Amino acid sequence: MKKEVDISLLDLGLVRQEHSIADALADIVENAQHIEKLGYKRIWLAEHHNMVSVSTAATAVLIGQVAGKTKSIRVGAGGIMMPNHSPLAVAEQFGTLDTLYPGRIDLGLGRAPGTDQLTAAALRRNNLNSQNDFAEDIETLQQYFSLDNVNAKVRAFPGEGQDVPLWILGSSTDSAHLAAKMGLPYAFASHFAPTHLFNALQIYRREFQASEVLDKPHVMVAANVIVAETDEEAAFLRSSLDLMALGMVTGRRTKLPPPVKDLPPLFYHPEVNQAVSRFGTFTFAGSQESMALQLDEFLSQTQADELIVTNYIYDKEARYKSFALLAEVMGLCGQQSVL
Repeated sequence: MKKEVDISLLDLGLVRQEHSIADALADIVENAQHIEKLGYKRIWLAEHHNMVSVSTAATAVLIGQVAGKTKSIRVGAGGIMMPNHSPLAVAEQFGTLDTLYPGRIDLGLGRAPGTDQLTAAALRRNNLNSQNDFAEDIETLQQYFSLDNVNAKVRAFPGEGQDVPLWILGSSTDSAHLAAKMGLPYAFASHFAPTHLFNALQIYRREFQASEVLDKPHVMVAANVIVAETDEEAAFLRSSLDLMALGMVTGRRTKLPPPVKDLPPLFYHPEVNQAVSRFGTFTFAGSQESMALQLDEFLSQTQADELIVTNYIYDKEARYKSFALLAEVMGLCGQQSVL
């Protein structure tokens, strides 16, 4: 890699076929412990609701579980979906986490509900316009964390005075403007929403205003990365992700399936394949040699400061092997920097 780039894991808490949610939650902790030894910088957990394949709905609870069973890796939310929560509740939860695990907690913030509209309504009750309050919610959250809030009538305990790094998450160009205006680090969900990646990064860098947090833009990009000993093996392992993407495109969501040698005929239907291929624009699978070339091009194009990868690999040992091979490709030395 021409530029030093930190690497992290976005753990979706995937529930594998023939396995339980309890197994998925155990996998998160074990993944974190494994990548910590390899020198990954962060593990982030994503808030999703009403998805049979995802176990990370209670994101803050799981962050505490992971942080408590690791030693040094940063643990955070990628992210907390602000329309579903009050800023005070988020400040108290992450203030508590930062008190328990100082200097290790990240808080990524998203504008979307992380679910379908019916479930969003169940989460928000009568506050269905909360998605439009994203900027105001972040400012309120910053105020709760600030020592300047000492004379306010509503204060966050724990939370007030806690140094919890905030990130803005994006899957379109909207949040790029906000992250730039607020001078916060920006993470783009290119692993599933590739269309606006380069426009969003251009907006963020062009409009960035220095803040107390950052004096220059700081970008994290996401990708689905599968590394194996050979290109053929990596392609085989990737079929689990392809099958999940097929389920998303056709509205037939399932738990993470084991890999297969031959994908079903529906996968090759022109319209379906086009949609699945769009989803997988930034999915990289291959040997270490192939991965070095693919990621070098991706990171050169994005000029990202950090790369966060997903873990759509069914077999546990193959997943660990992928983490280790990727660490070698990225030249990790087991030391972590602090943003």
